[in-house]
This record gives sequence, C-alpha cells and structure tokens, in this order.
Amino acid sequence: MPGQKLSVVVTRRLPEVVETRMSELFDVELREADTKMDKAELVAAMTRADVLVPCVTDQIDAGMLGQAGNRLKLIANYGAGVDHIDVSTARQRGILVSNTPGVMTDDTADMTIALMLAVTRRIPEGLSVMQEGRWTGWAPTAYMGSRIGGKRLGILGMGRIGQAVARRAAAFGMQVHYHNRRRLHEDIETALEATYWESLDQMLARVDVLSINCPHTPSTFHLMNARRLKLMKPGAVIVNTSRGEVIDENALTRMLRTGDLGGAGLDVFERGHEVNPRLRELENVVLLPHMGSATLEGRVEMGEKVLINIKTFDDGHRPPDLVVPSML
Repeated sequence: MPGQKLSVVVTRRLPEVVETRMSELFDVELREADTKMDKAELVAAMTRADVLVPCVTDQIDAGMLGQAGNRLKLIANYGAGVDHIDVSTARQRGILVSNTPGVMTDDTADMTIALMLAVTRRIPEGLSVMQEGRWTGWAPTAYMGSRIGGKRLGILGMGRIGQAVARRAAAFGMQVHYHNRRRLHEDIETALEATYWESLDQMLARVDVLSINCPHTPSTFHLMNARRLKLMKPGAVIVNTSRGEVIDENALTRMLRTGDLGGAGLDVFERGHEVNPRLRELENVVLLPHMGSATLEGRVEMGEKVLINIKTFDDGHRPPDLVVPSML
C-alpha cells in the first residue's frame, strides 16, 4: 500500500546506530538476543518479511526458500560473502539478494598481516608466558621466530582483499606471488609488483607464506587438500581469513602436528565455530574467532550498505550491490 513502510526482519544484533537508522526508515523487527536463529525461526521470518537481513551464520537453502511464501522480495545480506545463501534458488523464486562488498577489505587485510606476524614471531607464546608469570628474563635464544621481510608470499585469490594484503606485504619487504581464477591486468600487477602463477601447485611449492583470500564456492571447497598441502615447504605458514571450507582442516592439522608445515593463523574454520580440538593443542597455530572484519567502523559501514540496498529497492530500483548467480 502507498505510504506503508517496508517490513524488515533482522536476524542478529547490529551496531546500535545501524538499528536506529533502520527503525526510522522501515517497519523493523530486531533480534533482542544476539543468538543465531534456528532453521524454523528463519523460515518463519521469511514468511512475514518483505526484506530479510541475515548474516554469515544464517544458512538459507533451497528447501527453506521453498517455504518462504510469496511476501519475501529481498535478502539484504549483512556481509560480503553469500555462500550461506542459495542465490540461484532465490532468484528463481523472484527474491533478490544483495551484499556489502568492499567494506571489510582493509580490516581483513590488516588481520591477515597480524596473523602472519603472530605465527612467525610466536606472539601468543610470549603473551601466555607473561600472563602466567613464567617469564624469567631475556635470553639470546628464547622465543626466536622468523622475519617476514624477504619471504615469498603466495596469495590465493587476488580480489579486493587479496590486493590489499599484497600492498601491505610489500611494505614489509615480502615478495608477492598470486594465483587467481583470472589474471590481473598488467597495470595492477606492476603496481603490486606481483608475480602471477597459472598453476596453483607450482606456486605452493615455492612460497614461504600462503594467504587464503578466495571465497567458498563448489570449486574452492577443499582446494587446499592433503595433496596440495604436501607440496608446500616444511616451514611454510598458512593464513586463512576467508572461508574455512577452502582448507581440508583434518589434513592441515595432521601436517602441523608432524612438523610438515611451520604454522598456521586461522580466523575461519571448516565447521563454523566447531574448531578441531587438536588445533587448539598446537603451539604453532594461532586461532581467532572470525575477527577479520570486527572493527566498529567496518561493521557500521556494512550496515550503511544494507540500508542503501534496502532503500534503493524500496524506491523501485535495483539494489546497488545486487548479487547474481553468474558472479559466483
């Protein structure tokens, strides 16, 4: 009806400033508890909303979309990744999907470098010693790590975040190599001083640090499987701030335990928040709770993109960050 506000259901708590603005613009149902909705709650939300605002913890599959009814017209995802949403089925049912690309680029790239340093310089070990009061003083051979300057960095996935990682790595004196679905334009390669490898296997055998920055798709699931992990140098370090499903976590854990890999910095995991307990036991592994984009500035900017996508849709136009199956 003319003048009637769009009905929007938000599945998780968002920064207060985002929730306030959303409530001013739309008829919003906010989530009081900061817990993820279960499957039944998500389906129920889709039946009563014109717009659903989910995030990465909300798995929305074809079966759930089939129960959504006819009211839902837009899924305005709070986040860049949409591998948790069956975009093809949504589009077939006339439901648009939007996301928030570009917002978390710098924050995630910063965290990637932070994890590289944390692993190679053994920062968690030092922190643990200090917090537990076990430090007995400086010693010439204590807590020796390795420099990242002069090392070869391999970037798997050279999109926005991969390129941001490359720029930061160059500032630390690292040699940048990359493998991507499509080779970058020559001007971008030159600016980044990046070497392209058409063969992922050949790149893996030559790098000292691997940064995973590609999305999770059917073609990237377990892209880093046991065979590829074995191609890497015994002292190599893997950092993953993208999606946990890209790595075969069991194979990675085995190689870290046997010393076939030097270490790992992981912000994401193959089974979401269910972290392999054997990973927690390893001193050469740094584990973080999916903090890559966790800055106040970034999360507010994500919310602003969601607002723009919904408002543009409400005004009868195509959301600026519309996701189409051909993009995936």
